[in-house]
Amino acid sequence: MADPTCPKCKGEMEPGFLVDHTYGSSAASEWVEGPVEASFWTGVKLRGRERRRVDTFRCVRCGYLEFYAR
Repeated sequence: MADPTCPKCKGEMEPGFLVDHTYGSSAASEWVEGPVEASFWTGVKLRGRERRRVDTFRCVRCGYLEFYAR
């Protein structure tokens, strides 16, 4: 997929990512299928669910962010 064009101002979009900080480490954000279900041990239940890395693009002109779970 080519870098998208900003849907707000038609500016150039540059690739990047969001960082999740947890207990002294960092990880890229992920999309998880289904509704959020709380888990006592891990915060949220993830087992058996489809997960995809979230790619983020930022407009260099207006700062709009757009997300894709490829």
